[in-house]
Amino acid sequence: MNAARRDRPGRRRTLERLVDQAVQRSAGEDKLAAVRRENPGITPAEAIKRLEKQYLRSSARLGGAVGAAAAYPGVGTLAATGLTGAQTAAFLSASANHVMAVAAVHGVAVDDVERRRTLLLAALLGEDGARAVSGQLGLGTLYWARAAITRLPLGTVKMVNKALTRRLVRFGLTRAAAVSLGRLAPFGVGAAIGYQGTKMLGKNVVAGTREAFGPPPASFD
Repeated sequence: MNAARRDRPGRRRTLERLVDQAVQRSAGEDKLAAVRRENPGITPAEAIKRLEKQYLRSSARLGGAVGAAAAYPGVGTLAATGLTGAQTAAFLSASANHVMAVAAVHGVAVDDVERRRTLLLAALLGEDGARAVSGQLGLGTLYWARAAITRLPLGTVKMVNKALTRRLVRFGLTRAAAVSLGRLAPFGVGAAIGYQGTKMLGKNVVAGTREAFGPPPASFD
């Protein structure tokens, strides 16, 4: 058994801890409320566009900040590696806020941690998340979130979360690791790679969230 495979249980526990922190602290309804306050009369479709734009901008800045720190004299690669861990937590938190804000646009109340975790894990896997949920539950891959969140027993949701976590550890972290290494490139190159790379991960979450909820409603209830 190679070192990467032996390390999977540890990575899975770390991921579970970070995801739990992100979903427990998420404030999607507050984020949506702020957008609506700043833009009276905004439609659900317009609100989602603004939420996506804000999320992608913040995700890209998180990645760029770590890359810039690695290139700054006196900080160096070792310290920047530590910053990458904090950046991962910040990225998951931003992703959870975005997913829960979009759920609020669709009028889907996500009250417990397990169901919030399902949404975040599937979104992190992008379009593959919808296929993974379908494979576990036999649901259609399109617009699965309302059925999964409102109708499924909690025991089934927990089973799905375990499968999504394993999938994310096995496949998703390969892409994230490549972005992390890019952020640590010297002479300021890391900042550019980090900005674009983390924005790419954010786009994956946006795609996964769209797959989960589908087209926005015509109006707010």
